[in-house]
Amino acid sequence: MAKDKEVVIMAAIGTFLPDEAFLLDVHADDWKDAIRLAGQGLVNAGFTTDAYTDEMIATVEKMGPYIVIAPGLALAHSRPSDAVKSTGLSWVRLSGPVEFGNKANDPVSLVIGLAGRDENEHITVMSAIAAALVKPEKREQLANAKDAAEIRAILEG
Repeated sequence: MAKDKEVVIMAAIGTFLPDEAFLLDVHADDWKDAIRLAGQGLVNAGFTTDAYTDEMIATVEKMGPYIVIAPGLALAHSRPSDAVKSTGLSWVRLSGPVEFGNKANDPVSLVIGLAGRDENEHITVMSAIAAALVKPEKREQLANAKDAAEIRAILEG
């Protein structure tokens, strides 16, 4: 992805990650529950219907825990579908980590839900968020952020 496109995505993070999409310091019993929370954030923000949450869970059931992309971090998503109303993200910080079955990166305490209207938007937003989270020090700052505004400021910075 072009660097300028990534900058545009991160500068517009408020559009893709509104206050309604955050669930901070919430409990999940297991990985499915964690994905349900990410799906709830997407629904709360108006990005998806409940059907997309089921699609995200089905994707992990079919493909395995490949969505755990870094230590402690899962990027929950599925393919673009009619259940996606618009492109956006949700942000779920768990009060206690859960196992997804990814030996390299479990347990997970941050689940980002991603919904893309089409393949291009899906890949663009996924790449931008992954690039923003690749640095361990940034992940640490995000883990300690107090609220949605602080998280967005860290992502945009």
